[in-house]
Amino acid sequence: MDGKAAPNGVATIEDRILRITGYYGYYPGYSSQKSASRSSVIQCKPGGNCPSRHRGMTRQLSPLSVAEDSAAPILELQNRSPSGICRHSRVERQSRSGEEGTQTHTESSSQEAEGQTRCQSCTSTFLKLIWRFLIILSVSSSWVGTTQFVKITFETFDCPFFMTWFSTNWNIMIFPIYYSGHLATAQEKQSPIKKFRECSRIFGEDGLTLKLFLKRTAPFSILWTLTNYLYLLALKKLTATDVSALFCCNKAFVFLLSWIVLKDRFMGARIVAAIMAITGIVMMAYADGFQGDSIIGVAYAVGSASTSALYKVLFKMFLGSANFGEAAHFVSTLGFFNFIFISVTPIILYFTKVEYWYPFSAVPWGYLCGVAGLWLAFNILVNVGVVLTYPILISIGTVLSVPGNAAVDLVKHKMIFSVVRLGATIIICIGFLLMLLPEEWDEITLRFINSLKEKKSEDHADEITESSVHTRSRSRANGTVSIPLA
Repeated sequence: MDGKAAPNGVATIEDRILRITGYYGYYPGYSSQKSASRSSVIQCKPGGNCPSRHRGMTRQLSPLSVAEDSAAPILELQNRSPSGICRHSRVERQSRSGEEGTQTHTESSSQEAEGQTRCQSCTSTFLKLIWRFLIILSVSSSWVGTTQFVKITFETFDCPFFMTWFSTNWNIMIFPIYYSGHLATAQEKQSPIKKFRECSRIFGEDGLTLKLFLKRTAPFSILWTLTNYLYLLALKKLTATDVSALFCCNKAFVFLLSWIVLKDRFMGARIVAAIMAITGIVMMAYADGFQGDSIIGVAYAVGSASTSALYKVLFKMFLGSANFGEAAHFVSTLGFFNFIFISVTPIILYFTKVEYWYPFSAVPWGYLCGVAGLWLAFNILVNVGVVLTYPILISIGTVLSVPGNAAVDLVKHKMIFSVVRLGATIIICIGFLLMLLPEEWDEITLRFINSLKEKKSEDHADEITESSVHTRSRSRANGTVSIPLA
């Protein structure tokens, strides 16, 4: 049947089918030539080279263009490798695999960069937390150490004013310590005179003059001495825990003075904190029945907190804010003023035998140097901490000295705290923490509550969406399909 020709010139049934279906590249006699070429292709063994005459015959028989001819089945068979895999398809696979490898490499590199960035941010956050914790711990431990060293020194040396004067003289070293840090860390180093003049701007544009030295330094030096002296007198009458708790009332006094003198913003929470501080003071005085050394010690501690608050308010009024260099310069100036002008006071107390410390060999210089060194460290940490971190952390370190002193008194001195004293201490500490609230704490709290409500509503909407999607998927899995209405 294949050898017979049809009336319309079509040799075989296959040619007729191809003509009817419109196969591209069809021409009469296509099937016979296709079978001949197919037989010639089959004769080519794998691994061997097909004769050149066969390739020439194939080119002569095919009237297609080069682009279309490359897609013909015969040429695809000719382009196959000995293993039977088409070469151009292998090239396409290699190019696709190369593109996929490039995309995968890019995605992996971006993921690695994001991972490194997250790791660096987590590391920096962790280091900041450690740094802030160390600042708080250092402030608290230095203040606890100072208080406890004073209590130990009083056992053999009962001269509180001489201790105050001796410790204040060490403040002269604060500016040299600051300048040493400047030389160690600054890229553009300045001479000591130039740095001294730059930091002297805290006294005014003209720097430190004799008139400003006496006018600005004298009142602050007197307040500084009174604060420390009254604090030491209170330690002679009360425990370290009680004195440190009462001294925390200075925060409430600062607010009251700032509200009255500086016309600061009124805050109800801070008024409550001030009331709590006053309540704690009254309870502390009531602990021993408003008599004896207890009431005198409470008066000394409250006086120390009051002079400290007055010092801070006057500093803010006349000098304003100061950076670390200016604060170091100012405190060193106070120490210098104390050494020149206040040195006459311990001499008078010595000759009047109010504070008699003869002979010199009986003076516990080791304890005195320990008190002065810890006091100096506390002052440096306060000034450095305010510049390098948040001032609230310094305040937290100060209030943590109360439980620190309580732990030392309980373990070392076997102190037994009464319920009234313990309640007064807790009330004062709570009032101190209320003082640390920012001025916009109410607005911040409202924004935080609103953000929580919005987050809860978004989470609830997401849960509803997920539950609906889950319900639809389950219904489709069970064979039930919901058709949406138009």
